[in-house]
Amino acid sequence: MKKQFLDSGKIVGTHGIKGEVRIDPWCDSPEFLCAFKKLWLDENGTEFIEVKSRPHKNIALAKIKGVDTIEAAEKYRGRIVYINRDDINLAEGVHFVQDLIGLEVKDAGSGRVYGEISDVLRTGANDVYEIKDADGKTYLAPVIDDVVKEINVNDGYVLIVPMKGIFDDED
Repeated sequence: MKKQFLDSGKIVGTHGIKGEVRIDPWCDSPEFLCAFKKLWLDENGTEFIEVKSRPHKNIALAKIKGVDTIEAAEKYRGRIVYINRDDINLAEGVHFVQDLIGLEVKDAGSGRVYGEISDVLRTGANDVYEIKDADGKTYLAPVIDDVVKEINVNDGYVLIVPMKGIFDDED
């Protein structure tokens, strides 16, 4: 089931003396996180903060509305920030990593189940799915067109044509 509010970063400290906070983004970039004017402080969407953010190196600096001192900003340290799925327009074929975790990975030809996606690794050239089988063994599959044939988040599966050597018993 897709979560409505996606964990997107963590407030890791303060910046300056006027109440700004430093957010370690868990999304593609600080710029992506800075596009949002409202960040949620719980995964149920009951508590939010209004922010004005800017990227700074590999973090986001955010000014929280109504927070004007370092002492007030310090109260937010350690909090996870969430974004509302409805505030995001993803391009066709782009998925949230959180939606991919737990999807069943099956062979596109035979239907054989290889396991579930347990992590998505960012390598630069392409992502790599970490697939964990029923015995807890992990395998790595590159997210390239030759391997990944279909991603169906709604029905909970990914169809692949594994490259030779990905799975031990493959020819």
